[in-house]
Amino acid sequence: MTSIGIFGSMGRMGQAIAAVAPSLGAQVAGGADVGDNPADLARKADVLVDFSAPAALEAHLAAARAAWTPIVIGTTGIGAHHHALIDDAAAEIPILQTGNTSVGIGLLARLVREAAARLGPDWDIEIVEMHHRNKADAPSGTALMLGNAAAHGIGTTLAEAGVSDRAGLTGPRADGTIGMASLRGGSVVGDHSVIFATAGERIELIHRADDRAIFARGAVQAALWLKGQQPGRYTMDQVLGI
Repeated sequence: MTSIGIFGSMGRMGQAIAAVAPSLGAQVAGGADVGDNPADLARKADVLVDFSAPAALEAHLAAARAAWTPIVIGTTGIGAHHHALIDDAAAEIPILQTGNTSVGIGLLARLVREAAARLGPDWDIEIVEMHHRNKADAPSGTALMLGNAAAHGIGTTLAEAGVSDRAGLTGPRADGTIGMASLRGGSVVGDHSVIFATAGERIELIHRADDRAIFARGAVQAALWLKGQQPGRYTMDQVLGI
């Protein structure tokens, strides 16, 4: 049975992963949180799963590399520096990094990419996400994932096309941009809408998460899949076969 080590084991996702792992044929090797030595966990697990914080990612990657242990990274709020660290570590160990481990979100991202490519430049693209009041980062990792999918579909990058700060007298909407809005409140697990709008009509692709267990199941599925892979950087598309 594959053993999974959980970075961020006391958080919402860490606890959810520990709860669903046995039902999916995995066992929990242990967990590591603030103040623990990540190397101890990396040495005793077959696969690591990280849902902690961006500030801890560098140490977790170093521990995974030292132990030659594959790692699934679901931590959100990471930046260009973290992606460079992931790329570097992926030369030695298998790494799967994603903004969302849900099967439904994986399919939604594919649909967004295809819709953006087929609808063309006359359609504006807006992304709206809502999460619980305690979420620390915005836009969410999932919104960024969907934004990247839309940008890929129209032949650009989210860094070039993304707009997440609209306040004041902004003027007309710029052509070719991808708007992103973040809402926070209550106990919402995660709602994401991608809106394609043109003159006279609108298409909305929506995913609503009601139970954090859907992400936990996807994370365990990803960990089981990643265990047998060669060093490299992988995505949920490859796990899901879509």
